[in-house]
Amino acid sequence: MLRDTLERFIEREMPLEAARQWDRDNHFPLEVHRKLAELGLMALAVPEAYGGAGRDIEAIVTVIELLSARSMAVAGPYIQSACYAGLNLAEVGSEQQKQTLLPRVVEEGLIFAYGISEPDVGADVAAVRCTGRVDGEMLVINGSKRFCSGARIAQYIYTLVRTGPREERHRNLSLVLVPTETAGITYTAQDTLGLKGTGTYDVSFAEVAVPLDHVVGGKDGLNRGWPMLVGPGLDIEKLEVAAMALGIATAAVDEAWRYAEEREQFGKPISSFQSVRHMLAEAKTRLYACRCLTYQTARQLDRDEPAAVETAMAKLFVCDTARDIVLSCQQVMGAYGYVRDFDMERHVRDILVMPILGGSSAIQKNNICSLLKLRK
Repeated sequence: MLRDTLERFIEREMPLEAARQWDRDNHFPLEVHRKLAELGLMALAVPEAYGGAGRDIEAIVTVIELLSARSMAVAGPYIQSACYAGLNLAEVGSEQQKQTLLPRVVEEGLIFAYGISEPDVGADVAAVRCTGRVDGEMLVINGSKRFCSGARIAQYIYTLVRTGPREERHRNLSLVLVPTETAGITYTAQDTLGLKGTGTYDVSFAEVAVPLDHVVGGKDGLNRGWPMLVGPGLDIEKLEVAAMALGIATAAVDEAWRYAEEREQFGKPISSFQSVRHMLAEAKTRLYACRCLTYQTARQLDRDEPAAVETAMAKLFVCDTARDIVLSCQQVMGAYGYVRDFDMERHVRDILVMPILGGSSAIQKNNICSLLKLRK
């Protein structure tokens, strides 16, 4: 029922020509985002006690997949609202933060941007240099963040800062909710190949002061950012990226399939040529495998079972396989898959980052071996 409802919404509110224009203009359609909230889709990440429908990871994955198949300008902000804001606050926010912010996630689609990576900090998150010092009832932040997707459309930056000596690494990290309009913040846009609509930014903090109750988890959350960051929320984030990749690959297969049936050469559709048929058969089979792995892992998370290994596997397999699917579909379309008159060109630009986003494929391989205790 959710899938049927959302498919009708997409055809009505997100027609293909609009999705193409959002991509060309690097535009975030705020009105569509708010209608998603009105439809109750952000509520899928929020407990009933705070106005939500109760956490439903399989349903969230379904929404991400379908939105990603049409437009990353809508899918990205949905994740930043339902997952970055909703799921994180429900898991590690203070009671005050939950009561204040979770209803806004449900009702208006409140958006968080992640402020985790830095110019010299990627996979080694515990090496962050951005600092936060306590000054009375305020936390004063200095430093820089990189790859803050959606920072200019968000209401808060979910920022990881160091609140003690660097050598202590994991023991003095704090997560902070930094309002995006706070004095002292500077935004510098990065021009990325794909994922248009949300924008990606370098963010600099110069004596940015926020109240201590903006520390995630409240004042008690000071220096407790690491366990908050690597908890179950990290497993779900990996699956979010897999769901995006699945959606993009699904759209690419559908377009290549239609094109092969319509495009004629030598007096017949190219879908009659064995080489094309084999490419499409392989694409469909790989796509099915990606779908099975993604949704099986979502159900595992919904059962509250440990899933760190499985989410890493899903992120690794689905993102790498989806990239290969999209590139093979582009090949089916030949030169037409390379021009902007067709959506395939957009799918190619969007899929290329998926094996990198949210922890690269190499990192997932390392994590899988470590979690399964492969001897070093």
